[in-house]
Amino acid sequence: QVQLVESGGGLVQAGGPLKLSCAASGRTFSTYAIGWLGWFRQAPGKRREFVANTVWSVGNTHYADSVKGRFTIARDSAKNTLDLQMNSLKPEDTAVYYCAAASYGRGPVADPAMYNFWGQGTQVTVSA
Repeated sequence: QVQLVESGGGLVQAGGPLKLSCAASGRTFSTYAIGWLGWFRQAPGKRREFVANTVWSVGNTHYADSVKGRFTIARDSAKNTLDLQMNSLKPEDTAVYYCAAASYGRGPVADPAMYNFWGQGTQVTVSA
């Protein structure tokens, strides 16, 4: 069982940066059998959508087209976190952001059903 805890959400003006972090509660990510770690988001009235993920063992990354070039997903080995650096934020980036882990890392990376562990979410609000 992987317990994920997100942090770093908040209110930011359009064009500004914000950094989210995800930690494995009480343990290091390396002690779990993880295929993928990723970020999803869900805005009010909308479906949960893929933001970015990384293949845990090799560090390959994937991004949604809507965030490509603005967001960066990265592992911080020293802090034992999975970070999402978000730059040039837009009001349409406003959502609850979720950290997710997939034990096997198989199938479509953008499909929430491929991920079997989820954090509680952190709110990101971008003002115009």
